[in-house]
Amino acid sequence: MSSGIDLQGSFIQLLTDSGLPIGVAKTVWIPLPMLIIVAAVTVLALVSTWLERKVSAAAQQRIGPEYMGPFGLLAPAADVIKLLFKENMLPAKTDPWLFAIAPLMVFIPVFLSYLIVPFGQNMVITDLNIGIFLWIALSSIAPVGLLMAGYASNNKYSLLGGLRAAAQSISYEIPLSLSVLAIVMMSNSLSTIDIVNQQSGYGILSWNIWRQPIGFLIFWIAALAECERMPFDLPEAEEELVAGYQTEYGAVKFMLFYAGSYANLVLSALLVAVLYLGGWESPIPVSWLASLIGVSESTPWLQVIAASLGIVMTLFKAYLMIFLAVLLRWTVPRVRIDQLLDLGWKFLLPVSLVNLLLTAALKLSFPVAFGG
Repeated sequence: MSSGIDLQGSFIQLLTDSGLPIGVAKTVWIPLPMLIIVAAVTVLALVSTWLERKVSAAAQQRIGPEYMGPFGLLAPAADVIKLLFKENMLPAKTDPWLFAIAPLMVFIPVFLSYLIVPFGQNMVITDLNIGIFLWIALSSIAPVGLLMAGYASNNKYSLLGGLRAAAQSISYEIPLSLSVLAIVMMSNSLSTIDIVNQQSGYGILSWNIWRQPIGFLIFWIAALAECERMPFDLPEAEEELVAGYQTEYGAVKFMLFYAGSYANLVLSALLVAVLYLGGWESPIPVSWLASLIGVSESTPWLQVIAASLGIVMTLFKAYLMIFLAVLLRWTVPRVRIDQLLDLGWKFLLPVSLVNLLLTAALKLSFPVAFGG
């Protein structure tokens, strides 16, 4: 198996070759991955807003944005500029500190969760041995921010939206965690890198989606509920709650909620790609291609191609899932709050428990296929 490219080592070597001391070179490297990931996540979230507009327009036989740049590609930039220049209002009788902190509590945990997402071989900020559960822990912070926003707004609609967000998160967090636990059981690791490596070797046949089809469906439904995407956008249902917890927010604070929502959707899609669709692995393994053309896997140019292909494959799989999420938004009606909670507690929870027990039984019975 190719180990990919050592980005950190290559960058530090480049700086030391240009005359910088190794200590200075390492110091220069430290903030770079975080800055790159923040920039990359921002771009990915903005692309998702453009994709939402174009897919929704196609689903409804409309044109969608086309005059703001080629194919309307500058529409997300126009959104950001508009929100930056809007007046930042503070409604009367609100709690100013909670009102200001709430968007940050939603926004920051989502961006921190990208630290454990591998975009390719050796292309992860930190390979934690508890990476996947760190994401679950961070994702459970956001509902506190939503509840805080609803409470601090001094608005009954906002408070109801915050309460719905908390109830929804609690009911779907458990099935989500149980579906992830089944993957962890098969991979014998909580590291996202190990989970992807465990799916390599036989191309598309190695992917976890074939061994965990029920877990895949549970994870995706629960992830959509966590992201508050249709048909699970009850905390911000316009018909009944105006805009829920974000009714009183505008300008930059609203933009943080907006960016956090789309960044969370991209994050969920990336984790689906990592957990179930082989991550950076191609349908045809690079080792097969190397043997076919008669070169070593350690050949530098082949490593560059493999690393580039890995990033493309990860993003392609993620945006395929985002496309499905956007299509669902414009084709499926919103459920009621009682139906939402019933689905989580009465259906997804028992099914995810059965799936976990079934995975354990298959792991003991067929250890070669299920990671014994």
